[in-house]
Amino acid sequence: MVFRDVSFSLEAGGALVVTGHNGAGKSSLLRQLAGLVDVAGGALFLAGGQPETTIAEQAHYIGHLDALKAAMTVRETAGFWAGFLGGTPATIDRSFEIFDLAGLRDLPVAYLSAGQRRRLTLSRLLIAPRALWLLDEPSVALDAASLARLVSAMEAHRAGGGLIVAATHQPLGLVQARVLDLSSVRASA
Repeated sequence: MVFRDVSFSLEAGGALVVTGHNGAGKSSLLRQLAGLVDVAGGALFLAGGQPETTIAEQAHYIGHLDALKAAMTVRETAGFWAGFLGGTPATIDRSFEIFDLAGLRDLPVAYLSAGQRRRLTLSRLLIAPRALWLLDEPSVALDAASLARLVSAMEAHRAGGGLIVAATHQPLGLVQARVLDLSSVRASA
């Protein structure tokens, strides 16, 4: 068991920033919310969500790895996500504008810097709408300007009633975000 007695709720437009030392369970908590790891006890639910679908189907999960194919171009990658997740050419264009990817459209992913790769991964958040964003260390490899773009996108998502749960070691600067420090949660060995 990594942790126990963890409880939180978020209202529409809410954000929860999950903090804690390495190994405290931040990624494990996000993986449970995303449906990638079973919950040993308790319950997870998305009130007001779509009852015929799982929380995972109503969420975007961005983990540590960017999950990109080096041979595909930025445009092909976004097109794949749009087809798989239900996005449109308009949402691709919007995501490219917000994450400053328009000039990179025809570049193979292999030629992108770490920050550009992360921005491409994060663009998936805007390509197909989802109520819940689960973000594991979303600011990794981002410079100050790219982090500002991410925070702006996050705040716009919240303003539209979206929810965010983000695990991070670095402050994100989200307005009125709740904090869950897993370092203080009693774990058992």
